[in-house]
Amino acid sequence: MLLNTFSKFNLETGTDEAGRGCLAGPVTAAAVILPAHFENIILNDSKQLSEKTREKLRPIIEQQAVAFAVVHLHPKKLTKSIS
Repeated sequence: MLLNTFSKFNLETGTDEAGRGCLAGPVTAAAVILPAHFENIILNDSKQLSEKTREKLRPIIEQQAVAFAVVHLHPKKLTKSIS
């Protein structure tokens, strides 16, 4: 189970990414700010959760989050060589 907070700040953002990295292929990144007293017993590191569990958590997190964002980025092709 994840810690409720990591710092003493009023707002704290949790982030995660998945993909091959910006130079190797597309990447998806997400950030979320949950309410101070948010608890969910199955919430853990996304890489430790099954796809089914992540899909079950998604609407819960989106409905209860103070704020969240998800972005999908694709690498740009280099137009000139780097030496």
